[in-house]
Amino acid sequence: MAGIRITGMASGLPPNIVEQLMEAERIPVKQMETKKTEKDEKLKLVKDLESKVLDINKNLSDLTNVRGFVDKKFASSDTSVVDGQLDANSAVPGEYSLEVTQLAEKPAAISNGFPDKNETQIGTGYIKFETPEGTKEVYITGKNSTLEGVAGQINNADVGLKAQVLEDRKDKENPFKLLISGMATGDDNQVTFPKIYLLDGDQDMYFDQSRPSKNAKVKVDGFEIELPDNKAKDLIPGVVLDLKSAAPGKTIHMSVKENLEAISGKVKNFVDAYNAALGFIQKQHQLQGGEKGGNPKLGPLGGDGLLRTIESSLRSAILNPVRGVESPIRQINEMGITFNRNGMLELSQDKFNKVLNSNPVGVAAFFRGDGFKTGFANVIKQTVQSLTNGEYGGLANRKRGLESQIKQIDQRIDTKERQLEKKEDGLRQKFANLETKMSEMQAQQAKFAAMARQGG
Repeated sequence: MAGIRITGMASGLPPNIVEQLMEAERIPVKQMETKKTEKDEKLKLVKDLESKVLDINKNLSDLTNVRGFVDKKFASSDTSVVDGQLDANSAVPGEYSLEVTQLAEKPAAISNGFPDKNETQIGTGYIKFETPEGTKEVYITGKNSTLEGVAGQINNADVGLKAQVLEDRKDKENPFKLLISGMATGDDNQVTFPKIYLLDGDQDMYFDQSRPSKNAKVKVDGFEIELPDNKAKDLIPGVVLDLKSAAPGKTIHMSVKENLEAISGKVKNFVDAYNAALGFIQKQHQLQGGEKGGNPKLGPLGGDGLLRTIESSLRSAILNPVRGVESPIRQINEMGITFNRNGMLELSQDKFNKVLNSNPVGVAAFFRGDGFKTGFANVIKQTVQSLTNGEYGGLANRKRGLESQIKQIDQRIDTKERQLEKKEDGLRQKFANLETKMSEMQAQQAKFAAMARQGG
């Protein structure tokens, strides 16, 4: 029916008469679409606010886990001699010193030189090694008895040794040598290299030099201690020291301190997330627009009771004392986190660091509490959960309400559109019939007029 065309030539009506009538009929649909747009905008804003409120809890997640506000850093006066990695949970703040007199070494031996690494044949036989697991023998076949071939057969023999070919340019005629070393350092991993039994080679091979395995030696408070390797796990609580070079006579000063930058960063992330939610709410309550002669008005959620409830809950969580914690700190403003004139949170880094330095245990206890029910972080967590809970939270309820209203509007629009479609088809049919009848009447009038002229 929508394909019926009305010319208006016979009736004298405008050709777009149906479109004009339907435009008026669609006014209620446009009103519903405008209302839906407003609901869509509100739903988007509610979801945005929900995301910002959830971010507050996300930025406090570090405070509610096992570590809470425990964060430390290790420092060495010379990291080329001693460096370290710490476990922030077990490291103990303090000052330490150490002297590295000897590094731990693996047992090793190096052969005499050869003119090449992959042509000269060394012969067939075996190489014997004395290891902590007993005597080991690696059999060398004649098919591949070059330096590279011997290195490969040792590596594939699984006897706890590693072989490689080195180029030593001190001897330009015979620069290539075979280096064989044990896999671990320390006296308990001693390897000796007593025998090479190789026959029918182009050149004899023997161990030119050998080196025993050694323990690392360090001095702690003037006492020398030997270690099996260059990783010292027990000299400083919670720190694994990496001995990198020997420096006899040089004292290396080390420290374990609270990592103020990392801890302050966690607090600042919380403050920023909190202010993002508060700033969103404040913007909705402010007059907006007014350009091009229009009157300014509140944001789409301005004056909404839900926003006032959220703002009140968030402020109460900040202002109320935290109870049930083993800390002399009871309110967050005691650590330099306060509201400014604009109603936003401000963090005084200097005051926070001062309190943290003077009582790190108390700060951690205030934020973390028992890790379950008490502590500032848990107060914030519970507040956020009460607002965002999918079953009873105010934000979740508002989302469901708006989504339901949008769905109902969509259904009404759909019903109205179907009604209008039928009405448009009916109007087109009626005006088409009218056009047909008017054309027939005009044809009859013309016929009668012609007959009258002939009779005259």
